[in-house]
Amino acid sequence: MKALFIKYKSVLKFILTFLLVYIGLSVIYKLYLNASVGSQYYPDYVTNLVAYQSEALLNTIGYSTEVVKHPHEPSMKLLVRGKYIARIIEGCNAISVIVLFISFVISFSGKFKSTVLFLLSGSVLIYVVNLIRIVILSVGLYHYPWRSEILHTVVFPAIIYGMVFLLWMLWVNRFSNIGKKNG
Repeated sequence: MKALFIKYKSVLKFILTFLLVYIGLSVIYKLYLNASVGSQYYPDYVTNLVAYQSEALLNTIGYSTEVVKHPHEPSMKLLVRGKYIARIIEGCNAISVIVLFISFVISFSGKFKSTVLFLLSGSVLIYVVNLIRIVILSVGLYHYPWRSEILHTVVFPAIIYGMVFLLWMLWVNRFSNIGKKNG
């Protein structure tokens, strides 16, 4: 048994680090969401920000867009040219995806400075790509509402998780200690 632990030490370290960081950040995020209840930002600050930034981007590309509080649930209604297109919920703000990204990067440690810079730049990139995917989805739903299922369940996740996967591969192959050992 001891030989197995020694043989798979790096795998076990990755799994344990990943789980600890993921659970820790998830608990912090849940505390943030609980503290957001009743704040001036509906449903929470980040989701509110994502909704209004998506509105601004859609307006910039020529789609007259309005975001309003949903009267019956914690979400923001997205209206394009007066037509209700989608709702922006807490899950649309990319924070849970960023938590997953951070957990993975920390699990494959690198130099402190490169890790922090990669976490910051990667998180910003994920956030921006998330805004772009909301815009793409909104335009797609406006023009092709009958394609909502494929847009939301295939295209929408493929964009954001594809970006995260590319960042992970970049991290492991260029910056982490593992990539340096293998390269």
